[in-house]
Amino acid sequence: MERLSKELLGLAGEYTVAGELCKRGIYAQLTLGHHKRTDILVETEFRFLRVQVKAKQDNEWPSITGVYTEDDMLVLVDFKGKEKHESPDFYIVDLEDWEAMLLAEKEKYPDVQIDEKLTITYKDGWKGLDIKPSRVQECKDRWDKILSKINHDAGGA
Repeated sequence: MERLSKELLGLAGEYTVAGELCKRGIYAQLTLGHHKRTDILVETEFRFLRVQVKAKQDNEWPSITGVYTEDDMLVLVDFKGKEKHESPDFYIVDLEDWEAMLLAEKEKYPDVQIDEKLTITYKDGWKGLDIKPSRVQECKDRWDKILSKINHDAGGA
């Protein structure tokens, strides 16, 4: 696939994730503008979920700030090595996954700071976690994480 600008890559990721959610029977609404940490709103009769989407076409997703509540989800979209007709890879990260990544990073770099919104800051002031697909392999295609959250209050999973 030809290299996309940062803006088009972000939009491609958001629209692709919204489409995947809709294919699974989930109402997904893209947010307009630069709403902090929310690219897609998922609405059910029982609750709202905020979905943050990060797309990449290189080796890693840089400076990811993650999620910080049970109603937040992070979907990492990997376009690297994909042709235009191929679907990207999806990694669905929830709060538990994010906290585990932060704990592992804190063990590796004890000087890091983690704020109340679970954003990591390194000693040099760098914010966010760089994530390679190998770090989130267990999250690949885990759409069930979103399905279980929206179905939980309806008596589902």
